[in-house]
Amino acid sequence: MLDEIAATTALHSENVGIRDILEEVAAVTGMGFVAVARVTDTRWIACQVIDQIEFGMSPGDELRVSTTICNDIRESGNAVVIDNVSSDPKWHSHPAPALYGFKSYISLPIILDDGSFYGTLCAIDPEPRKLVGPDTVPTLMRYAERVAAILSRETVSG
Repeated sequence: MLDEIAATTALHSENVGIRDILEEVAAVTGMGFVAVARVTDTRWIACQVIDQIEFGMSPGDELRVSTTICNDIRESGNAVVIDNVSSDPKWHSHPAPALYGFKSYISLPIILDDGSFYGTLCAIDPEPRKLVGPDTVPTLMRYAERVAAILSRETVSG
């Protein structure tokens, strides 16, 4: 039996609108794994995923939140976008890239209409990607806002 957080997350796992956004993020960034994750102070649960790099996660799967950069986003409320972890002075020593095998990374906060933090729109890839730029980050933020709008509507109606 699913607990309340897992059950709520599962409700969003088949939303076509979210799936379309994940596909757009994958196309825009070239990244192989894109997900919406429910992130709390104790949990990281995959809501929806596109996995073209065989990362091995499916909706409902969990990571230890303390091993994720998404936990930093939950704590700070700020997006993290990394072209190449190896050359990024702030993130090259973080344990998550080595643990999960990625070079490029995106994580954007998903803030619901009521102001609460739901989780993140995140993406990883084993290869460096050109992500930081004047157009890319605002575009990615709009994707996160679209996901938040969908989740806010589902939370009200669900």
